[in-house]
Amino acid sequence: MKKVLQYLFEHKVLSRFKAREIMLNISAGQYNDAENAAFITVYLMRSITIEELQGGCDALLELSVKVDLEGKLIDIVGTGGDGKNSFNISTLACFVVAGAGQKVAKHGNYGASTISGSSNVMENLGYRFKNYNDILQKELDHANICFLHAPFFHPALKTVGPVRKSLGVRTFFNMLGPMINPANPDFQLVGVYNLEMARIYNYLLQQTGKEFTIIHSLDGYDEISLTSDTKVITNKGEKIMTPEQLGKRPVSPEDIHGGNTVEEAAKIFTRIIKGEGTWSQNAVVLANAAMALYCTGSYANYELAYNAAVVSLESGKAYEGLKKLIDIQ
Repeated sequence: MKKVLQYLFEHKVLSRFKAREIMLNISAGQYNDAENAAFITVYLMRSITIEELQGGCDALLELSVKVDLEGKLIDIVGTGGDGKNSFNISTLACFVVAGAGQKVAKHGNYGASTISGSSNVMENLGYRFKNYNDILQKELDHANICFLHAPFFHPALKTVGPVRKSLGVRTFFNMLGPMINPANPDFQLVGVYNLEMARIYNYLLQQTGKEFTIIHSLDGYDEISLTSDTKVITNKGEKIMTPEQLGKRPVSPEDIHGGNTVEEAAKIFTRIIKGEGTWSQNAVVLANAAMALYCTGSYANYELAYNAAVVSLESGKAYEGLKKLIDIQ
């Protein structure tokens, strides 16, 4: 690792092959925490290149625990690390999408730079992580959603978990997360924290041939926040959409705060999924769920997808899916 670090400190970049090799070594525990932290820090000082990101993805997917799940799947995931401390919007949107009849393979992790990641809140609600294909398929069959806790599928994420938590800042592992869902979903809604990452993901996702939508709120959220206009990028092009177009009216950042502890985040999550959220909380969840449903191609326009999301939340279908998922253990 010493030679690699010296190379990077000279402002050089890694090839896809070399990035893959280093990630394989990290996964195998060949470097100590100080070396891993130094390597991670390089990418806090400069942007990761497309080849470096591809190499990291190659390694993590090569080593991942494989799953083979039936049905057309979607994942809704953000890179995290936007520093906004919003509630678990993408995870809630996943349940709304599942309640609308679309199967979801949600890939998530503990929060490294946030108080509560998707895994934190799911664990707090009583969900037990697993990587058994038959049980995950059962979850999909009964609840329309399964949850894939990233460290159970990717050895490297488990290895660097303590270092990431200690650093407490956004790292390139945030960037890798959305690209390494072991279920290989057919559709993806990816939220990114800046426009540079939107450009990189657009390039990477174009290579997959899948239907995808990338979203970035122009005030820095890695999701549709309705606090500002949102950049929306798909296979077909890109556009700017206003809060009025996406969720009827704007909301304020205070309206979507996620609490100061995992317990507070879980309480907010529970209130919203039970249909007891504020207008602003519901609107943000519905906008993200609608964009995901629209991404699947099952709806002729965004408005129809939004209406389907409303029905899922207000009818209790989304909450029903959560209860079923928790019960299947």
